[in-house]
Amino acid sequence: MTKINKLMFREYDLRGRENKGELNVKSVNLIGKAYGTFLRKNGVVDAVVGHDARSTSKDFHDAAVEGLRSTGVNVISCGMILTPMMYWAQYHFKVKGGLMVTASHNPAGWNGVKLALGYSYTLIGDELQEVYRNIVSDSYESGSGSLKVADIKHDYIKDLSGRVKIDRKFKIIVNTGNGTAGYLAPDLLRKVGCEIIEHNTKIDPTYPNYTPNPAEIEMMEDTSAQVLKNKCDLGFAFDGDGDRLGLVDEKGNIIPPDRYLILLSRLVLIKHPGAKIVFDVLVSNALPEDIKAHGGIPIMEKTGHSYIKARLTKEKAALAGEISGHIFFVDNFYGFDDAQFASLRILEYLSSSKKSLSAEIGNTPYYISTPVLETDCPDEVKYEIVKKITKEFEKEGAKTNTLNGVRVEYDDGWGIIRASSNLPTLKLRFEGKSEQVVKRIKGVFKAKMDKYPEIGKEWRTG
Repeated sequence: MTKINKLMFREYDLRGRENKGELNVKSVNLIGKAYGTFLRKNGVVDAVVGHDARSTSKDFHDAAVEGLRSTGVNVISCGMILTPMMYWAQYHFKVKGGLMVTASHNPAGWNGVKLALGYSYTLIGDELQEVYRNIVSDSYESGSGSLKVADIKHDYIKDLSGRVKIDRKFKIIVNTGNGTAGYLAPDLLRKVGCEIIEHNTKIDPTYPNYTPNPAEIEMMEDTSAQVLKNKCDLGFAFDGDGDRLGLVDEKGNIIPPDRYLILLSRLVLIKHPGAKIVFDVLVSNALPEDIKAHGGIPIMEKTGHSYIKARLTKEKAALAGEISGHIFFVDNFYGFDDAQFASLRILEYLSSSKKSLSAEIGNTPYYISTPVLETDCPDEVKYEIVKKITKEFEKEGAKTNTLNGVRVEYDDGWGIIRASSNLPTLKLRFEGKSEQVVKRIKGVFKAKMDKYPEIGKEWRTG
């Protein structure tokens, strides 16, 4: 029986540290073989493969390709790309398999794999566990798959830029945090007529400034400062693999994704009255309220790109989004999360409105909300601790939503705690009708969390 760290096989993708005990060339080769076997058993014999710019990603890509081909899967290697480009390549080449070597927004020292089956669908839960079981049981298909190499950057830019109408010329800060999006996002935005000021767009897998993660305050505060310094109309911050988007207005205000989702929802509902719009459990109550006010149908789902995509398909919704900045357009797109396309649609909205971003955001409902917070908690115990805290709230008769962790609703606000799927952390967020309400709800959660010594005492943005 082959041993591989089971904790790497998370809820909706595979993440681990780059070391002998977790992710290395040998273990990624086994993942490629196990995933190839999974594809063959599901009648799929072709896959596109790409990788981000992390220091180990090229070697891991080559190991995964070797593993896939050994099971008889034919591979189209797209080289260094963004995660949305891998999904796009499946449509472009009409291929149902897809493997992307990336740890997305995780810090340096981590890597991972995202696995697709069919179009705009990535493996979750039991499917990932099946890949794991193939490894520990040494159960692999055998064959000799072919290898083709493809450069898709030009065609991807041509497709996305042709899907929007942008009549205004915007001056924009593009901050990619030294991540992979630096090789593409500026070119795409110039293609649609924008004046681009590049910031941290030189790829450097050591992430010398900060982790390219728009959910963290360091990246967004830096983007804000650059917008003000360069007198820009707005600023975009892209995460490490280009599937999450951060936004700053011309005044330097950081616009949370659930607020700019209100604008994107209004844009979609003009074209598709009564459309369904999916969002995750961490968003502000302002989003579903505004969707209803504009004739749409709001639908809450678990956090996680795979869960959101699955619900998007099931409900035949037109748009979906997460507080982390994953945005999924079905309207005039493919239904997967693509920060580049989301940035174009924001510009399309502003182009049609003729107003500034701050003016548009100022016309949206608003409650007092914290950013998403996180605190350390070991992978081995984080889910069990959340279950215990959930039971405490339920015993107290609180109004709870247990779709993903526990979201506790009050008449004047709410709070949530859930286990992160990607890191050994717990995620929290709080909202209320006043600062005092938010402080009170935070205190209720902190009192329960303090009972568990495994939980870290520091709460930071995440």
